[in-house]
Amino acid sequence: MANIITRKSVMTLFSSPTCAMSHCARFVLHEKAVAADIEYYDPANPPEDLLELNPNGTSPTLIERDLVLYDSRIIMEYLDERFPHPPLHQMDPVSRANARMQIKIIDQGWYLLLDEILFSGEKKSARAKKMLRESILSNAPVFAARPYFMSDEFSLIDCAIAPLLWRLPSLGIDVSTQNEVINNYAQRIFKRPAFKRSLSEAEQEMAEPLK
Repeated sequence: MANIITRKSVMTLFSSPTCAMSHCARFVLHEKAVAADIEYYDPANPPEDLLELNPNGTSPTLIERDLVLYDSRIIMEYLDERFPHPPLHQMDPVSRANARMQIKIIDQGWYLLLDEILFSGEKKSARAKKMLRESILSNAPVFAARPYFMSDEFSLIDCAIAPLLWRLPSLGIDVSTQNEVINNYAQRIFKRPAFKRSLSEAEQEMAEPLK
């Protein structure tokens, strides 16, 4: 692994190969076509290089020179501002604020339920699966209204949603609708070259239930 002195001249993203939040950051990195090193690691056993920069060893962690960022959403925002083309936020302040609020709602709803599915007991996990499925299905009209989530243009909101949707089949969660608006939306995002490049080997295997 590169030492810290060498790393200061290179952008590096430390990432769990299975964490959905880390996947979001990787998706943005590839949408921006940023030349960066992605170093996969086990969050239960963080490498010493990472612990020297982020004592918590949390995933994802972005390193660029003397900058160290720990939070997935902060990393996504930073990458969008640091590399403005193509923009993943609309330019006007109201639209940007609404997008940030929507991502926060997704985090406090869908991602909290995902954590409960992955890290709680069987009973709580089953309940969380049911709640997550129902919550996503209740948003079918939103998925149907525009090509992307609440927008005519691909945005950070889509980068936040896609990694979660990618994991649903492997969790046994079916969000099919009569007109397939959610699955059609998901496939539209999954076909993006940047999304394909963002997948770790472990995440590629999550697609097995789709076959």
